[in-house]
Amino acid sequence: MTKDYNESIPYDWANDDLEAEGSSLPSVAIVILNWNGKVFLEKFLPSVLASTYLNKRIIVADNASTDDSLSFLNIHYPEVEIIIHAKNEGFAKGYNDALAQVGSDYYVLLNSDVEVSEGWIEPIIELMEKNGSIGTCQPKILNYANREYFEYAGACGGWLDCLGYPFARGRVFNEIEKDLGQYNVAQPCFWATGAAMFVRADMYHVLGGLDEYFFAHQEEVDFCWRMQLAGYKVFVQPASVVYHVGGGTLPQGSSKKVFLNFRNNLVMLAKNSTLTCCMYKIPCRLVLDAIAAYKELFAGNGKSFLAIAKAHLYFFKWILVERKQAVFPISKKGKVSGWYDGSIVWQYFIKKKLKFSEIISHK
Repeated sequence: MTKDYNESIPYDWANDDLEAEGSSLPSVAIVILNWNGKVFLEKFLPSVLASTYLNKRIIVADNASTDDSLSFLNIHYPEVEIIIHAKNEGFAKGYNDALAQVGSDYYVLLNSDVEVSEGWIEPIIELMEKNGSIGTCQPKILNYANREYFEYAGACGGWLDCLGYPFARGRVFNEIEKDLGQYNVAQPCFWATGAAMFVRADMYHVLGGLDEYFFAHQEEVDFCWRMQLAGYKVFVQPASVVYHVGGGTLPQGSSKKVFLNFRNNLVMLAKNSTLTCCMYKIPCRLVLDAIAAYKELFAGNGKSFLAIAKAHLYFFKWILVERKQAVFPISKKGKVSGWYDGSIVWQYFIKKKLKFSEIISHK
């Protein structure tokens, strides 16, 4: 049944009849994509199982792991559902293939290296049920190792600047802020982190899911951009808190990570912007990327220099050869939130504004 996304449905979370309450709540499928992550499953899966939300399923989608992840799950957590992929084709395709097999009202795309708090689900589902225009939402993401600070991947809601550079409430480039409650208001943002992303299940499929060309990195930013262009909102709900390790699959500084980030960001910008915007934004980005590449080269990091150069070559290949297979927006009429008309490169590197609140002073 297709839902009316303008309908507001109140729920009584204090119902004493737990079984009846569970059956009346929207169904939530927590799907953890795993690749050789037995150490993370062992450490963090208990916190997911302890989640207090009553109408939930917990599913591990395994991306052809070569460690003992599956035997560990079968022995210690037989109640966890398992989906097995024949090979590892990345974050985007791994989730698309898994979610095609999962029926639920809501999906939660959850990284294996995330520790959740007991009541992390309820505030987000309540918010999304009360506001049918919200298609995607994330919790506040704090650093697992240093819990007073935000975590790089999403912090307290992702934003995007005019040239396609992602940043977040609590994180600009590599500058991570301490969580002092300064962003503790639920509000629209541009993108929700793929480390803990809640999404309406039917909207996920209507939008075509994650773009599999991306493989990994920034596919969630692209998805949320398409979500907003289709007329729905992306939100952050800081009343929900999770703790993310980060860098579990591709650590910071990895040349493959550099390649994917630069290539995917250019593809995302080209897909979701108007032709007029692309005509000046793409050349600007190519110049800024080149500056970044030579900065890495002069710093003695030749691998990153080559990764950025390779990213540009693959971007042009995408334009000429692979563009027809891309997942494009189903509409470009929707208005976006969490958009900064200026340049965070200028603000951060030239004006030395290192905090989100210094750049977006009115928020």
